[in-house]
Amino acid sequence: MPTTSTDGASSILHQPKAVWAVAFACVVAFMGIGLVDPILPAIAADLQATPTEAELLFTSYLVITGIAMFFTSWLSSRIGAKKTLLIGLALIVVFAMAAGLSGDVESIIGFRAGWGLGNALFISTALATIVGAAAGGTSSAIILYEAALGIGLAIGPLAGGLLGSISWRGPFFGTATLMAVGFIAIVTLLKTEGPKPVPTRVSAPFRALARPALGILAAAALFYNIGFFVLLAYTPFALVPLGLSSAITLGFIFFGWGLSVAVTSVWVAPVLTRRMPRTRVLWLVMPLLAADLVALALLIDSAVGLITCVVIGGTLLGVLNTVLTECVMEATDLPRSVASSAYSGVRFLGGAIAPPAATLLAEGLSPAAPFYAGAASVLIAVVIVVVGNRHLRAADGHKETSLESAEVLAVADAN
Repeated sequence: MPTTSTDGASSILHQPKAVWAVAFACVVAFMGIGLVDPILPAIAADLQATPTEAELLFTSYLVITGIAMFFTSWLSSRIGAKKTLLIGLALIVVFAMAAGLSGDVESIIGFRAGWGLGNALFISTALATIVGAAAGGTSSAIILYEAALGIGLAIGPLAGGLLGSISWRGPFFGTATLMAVGFIAIVTLLKTEGPKPVPTRVSAPFRALARPALGILAAAALFYNIGFFVLLAYTPFALVPLGLSSAITLGFIFFGWGLSVAVTSVWVAPVLTRRMPRTRVLWLVMPLLAADLVALALLIDSAVGLITCVVIGGTLLGVLNTVLTECVMEATDLPRSVASSAYSGVRFLGGAIAPPAATLLAEGLSPAAPFYAGAASVLIAVVIVVVGNRHLRAADGHKETSLESAEVLAVADAN
């Protein structure tokens, strides 16, 4: 049976103030992902860095984010969600400010790693907090979270372009300021955290990946995120030879991309999951993303073609982000903070691989090669979801019978 979304997009607007405070901070946190996108060429030029060195601004951020994600549920279950959120926000403020004050690309790479630590503490805990506190059920909460992601991804490049047109340092200082506002909002509005969580083991996210459903979704997300970050992080360098290198121009291009992510996250994904199982949505939309990446490769010499494919890619990514997150939250009976930590850790590590690998492929083979590689990676994600589909029935809303539960327990006991 197809799964249903609760109440559609309108229900996400009726939320407690605390949820809106966390959602606002999520927008700013996700701005940090795309913020450096339009200023990568400027940083490379001003600081005499190679494209691969500039791409390490993504990699250091995403590697530390991914590794730290595995431990956020352990920390938040001991000190509480609110304190974890605030520590994460404080770290982002400090390291974003430090990056803006840096004088060489190596320092920025290092400070982006610290920024990634704060990002991990915040993002993983924020998802579990929103799902636990939002009105309208899990689906509405996830749509709200993914809408914050999309808006952040849209505003991030635009803010990076506008501030970066003044100085490449501007986006870093802007993020530090907005995150400070988010810190104050959570201190003021997140009054209660609900029941005290049961402390989890530090090994819980790693053990969670042994669950077939979560392991399959995490593996698929790893390869999917490679395609995601090839599109996001490499395309600015593909546009430079076509005369589109200014921060403001790239900012507007990726604003359109991020806006597409936000729109399809909120309005298109729920429509699709009302009409078909979530896994079927993944089967249908992931190949379209692979096709879009192939189109980027084929249109490598066309500015209009690249821009069009970037925006189309955003519409597909918005659907996939929402549906994958819903699958993770529904596929197991694990605590949501544990599931989120495990899944997000693997997902961000996949994203960390893509940016420097893309520029190395471009230098060693051709400017189109990274897009072909990204397409191949997304197709691997499709194969993983299709082959592992029998373990993903809970993600599609299938409830186990007593006999099925007994069979699962018997297999677990035998192992």
